[in-house]
Amino acid sequence: MFPFSRRQFLAIAALGRISGPEWKRYPDPATELEVVRLTDPAFASGMTAPHLRQFTRRSDSLLYWSERYPGEGTGARQAFLLDLKMGASRQLTEAMALDPLSLSLSPDERSFLFFDGRALHEALLTTMKSREVHVVPEKATRTGFTVATDGSVIFAEREPGKSRILGVFRQQTRKIVETDEAIEDLMARPRHSQLLYRAGGQFWLVNGDGSGKRQLKTEPGQTGGALWVPSGRTFIYLHIPEDPKELITLRENSPDDGADKLIAKTSQFISASPNADASVFTGASRSKASAYVLILLRAARRELTLCEHRASDPAMVQPVFSPDSQRILFVSDRHGKPALYQVHVNRFVEETPDEAQ
Repeated sequence: MFPFSRRQFLAIAALGRISGPEWKRYPDPATELEVVRLTDPAFASGMTAPHLRQFTRRSDSLLYWSERYPGEGTGARQAFLLDLKMGASRQLTEAMALDPLSLSLSPDERSFLFFDGRALHEALLTTMKSREVHVVPEKATRTGFTVATDGSVIFAEREPGKSRILGVFRQQTRKIVETDEAIEDLMARPRHSQLLYRAGGQFWLVNGDGSGKRQLKTEPGQTGGALWVPSGRTFIYLHIPEDPKELITLRENSPDDGADKLIAKTSQFISASPNADASVFTGASRSKASAYVLILLRAARRELTLCEHRASDPAMVQPVFSPDSQRILFVSDRHGKPALYQVHVNRFVEETPDEAQ
């Protein structure tokens, strides 16, 4: 069910178009595990950035984007809320130029945030009433987007020769830090007032007030995608060797003590994401010959194949765990346009409590 009472649900039904379930179940050709395609591949759908809050706390709804109803006077992509128990989707926005990688629920799940072109908006989930809270200047280019534990919305603006990280809280904008280099992979640290970002190919950590900026020591060489574990104690990242014949590894960095250690070698992951207690990781293989979604068990350092993804571009897959660790969602265009898919993993992964996320 949607996270509302029946009265609220009936009241808002007229405000946002609701589409019925589009689910299709099938046995995976490689493993015979049941896979559920959640959205119709006749139109494109996808998820937001993996570090943003897209699931409601009880794992019952998902915030995502879709081109289901390209309307006159609006852009093709709009935000939707998917009921993961019943299958219905409700349209939330009528944006002109929705940035799908800026969709995020607020920490209290009463509202959601998104960029529509240069304008940052916050909208209530119950009424979808939206308000503009910041506009990126014409001469600047926005990069990155994250939401801190206290509800601050944080992103970077790039102008010729400099970048600055900004925080918006209660419609007040403040500069956190400025640097000469372009800022990438900006992520708020869970349960801490700190930010992780990448600039010049290196990871940096800075306090929420702009103090304490420092470069983090990671394994020398090229790094791939990074994500905080839900506790905020460490972050994981992929390390890509110079020799393409060598395996990509998953590593873990602890900023508080400077430790950086190997978790395991991978079957050439292009992305990786932890479950709620970081005991298991899910990843997508970049190999076209073995185009799989997998899980990696930390203790055993062993991978299990869940299903094929067969995406034309493995970078789109980006599998993630639901907060309770009982299902994995990913994106693929194997049946047409990009669509959302789900596979249950309760046979392999223990359920994690709500507060673990």
